Amino acid sequence: MLINDPLSNNIEKKATRDGYGQALADLGEKNSKLVVLDADLSNSTKTSTFAKKYPERFFNFGVAEQNMLGHAAGLASTGLIPATSSFAMFATGRAWEVLRNSIAYPKLNVKIAGTHAGITLGEDGASHQIIEDIAITRCIPEMTVLVPADYWQAYNAVFAAVEKNGPVYIRLGRPGIDMIYDKETPFEIGKANIIQEGEKIAFFSTGIMVSESWKAARLLEQKNGIRPWVVDFHTIKPIDIETIINISKKVEKIYTFEEHNIHGGFGSAVSEILSENNPVKLKRIGILDSFGQSGKINELMDYYGLSSKKLFEKVVSEK
Repeated sequence: MLINDPLSNNIEKKATRDGYGQALADLGEKNSKLVVLDADLSNSTKTSTFAKKYPERFFNFGVAEQNMLGHAAGLASTGLIPATSSFAMFATGRAWEVLRNSIAYPKLNVKIAGTHAGITLGEDGASHQIIEDIAITRCIPEMTVLVPADYWQAYNAVFAAVEKNGPVYIRLGRPGIDMIYDKETPFEIGKANIIQEGEKIAFFSTGIMVSESWKAARLLEQKNGIRPWVVDFHTIKPIDIETIINISKKVEKIYTFEEHNIHGGFGSAVSEILSENNPVKLKRIGILDSFGQSGKINELMDYYGLSSKKLFEKVVSEK
């Protein structure tokens, strides 16, 4: 871990998309098979860093995400490792059929990075704020789904994704968020990180909600004397079944936190495991089956009940 006090005002913030861009640039030197594809958003997806270093291995397809993924499938069939990049709304939403039939079905070694996911895209509003991408990617056979919690975890997730043979979706965000980990923190696909051991209740979270849930847990301990488990599920598929079951046997209630629709997302994945193995009380906290809207990120997080303050208030109100 990098920080000890999640409530500190001095925590450095960096975007997960920045970690993605830097990882590609560093990997380019180590792996000559890596090629990067973008849909005219390289400054936003941060693939511009790779493009400057390796212009012969960078391809801009314009606003044509389906075409980009189709070409990625072709490149992968020759033994190259394509990393495709666009806003998550377009990389998974607009191009879903190509993702399913041209990449996942033939089990091709393509990495799909969806940046600017969730409501933290902010002012771009509902048309761009995808809150369904975890649901529509985890339901595809052969697909691995990663949701990093901070800059360094995103950086290491890219290395892990490139090492893994087969299609991988990486969900990334727009804003700078708290840096929880350091570069040396191991990243193992399918293995959750236990940030804090606790008692009675557990906070399971993914992506930006990891730091928010950790802050809420600290508030709960300071003000109410309750110390929750705090667990980071950076891999939604394959999800860490063992950790879910083990902790469920030690607590009375589990909360899941996600910047995503509660239907079909991370909370649903946890619910599936618990219902089949060890049913306990579960509360899914996320977007309550509504679209996003335009606004400042902090305001949206409060409005949808996803800020640490709102999480704390929700948990206290249910005690």
